[in-house]
Amino acid sequence: MINYTDRIALLMDDVVRRTPALSFIKLPEIVIFGRFGRADAEGAFATCHCLTLPTSEPGYFFWKDRATGEMTRQSEWFITKSPTVRVGPTQIKYLISFVLPRFCNQSLKHSRKAEYYPGAPAWVGKLDTIVHELYHIDPVHPGIRRMERADGTHSANCHGQRFFENVVEMVKQYLATKPDPQTYDFLQYGFEEMKERFGGVVGTTFRSFPSYPQRYTEALTPQPEAAAEMADCRLDPLKALKVATRFTENDLVVREFLPKTSRALIRKGKFCAA
Repeated sequence: MINYTDRIALLMDDVVRRTPALSFIKLPEIVIFGRFGRADAEGAFATCHCLTLPTSEPGYFFWKDRATGEMTRQSEWFITKSPTVRVGPTQIKYLISFVLPRFCNQSLKHSRKAEYYPGAPAWVGKLDTIVHELYHIDPVHPGIRRMERADGTHSANCHGQRFFENVVEMVKQYLATKPDPQTYDFLQYGFEEMKERFGGVVGTTFRSFPSYPQRYTEALTPQPEAAAEMADCRLDPLKALKVATRFTENDLVVREFLPKTSRALIRKGKFCAA
């Protein structure tokens, strides 16, 4: 069976080496993994998840009486943190997920990308998505790349016309280097075609599938003293944490992706072959 996420990782390595604007990216610091998404459903094809965001400033939730506007209760103070993911000695800084089988059936036809790639084969739309996710990685600051406005200030939106155009330029630049077709040939097949050609489609996922490492909240210790005007508010404790916050290579598994579901196959950790 074809390991789709491993093939994407190999293609990303080639893209990074051949595309100057992405040459700062260190692929060993990124985990490429699969998430399930039906081909006939709407939604994203891929997502870049950042693990380098710093711990947030302390905050709390509060509720007010609709009639009086007075605060009636509040949550404990909390902070939001990024999980830790390590593969061997390497700390992972980004995760990039691909939604399977939806991503496999992506096409340029009827998409906003079509006007940028006139006459190009349908699989170039998938290559565009791969470069798009790599471009989200910020070369300077921890987090997702911020786009500059015309006046030099940063936009809160991480996308924009300039972002899309830069991605198109990098895709064309990469293809102009004439990479080995065997590096990207798997992109030409839809999901059903790959099942017939390779006997199935598998990919790396996290053992907690469909969950994966995400930002989480943690009660602040010690809790600040309540302000005088909030002394009569009811204090609601935060719910006990039910998500993992630390992950290693032993949390990675291989799953087979099917049209309407997925199933675990073999462990991909330290003691098992991928």
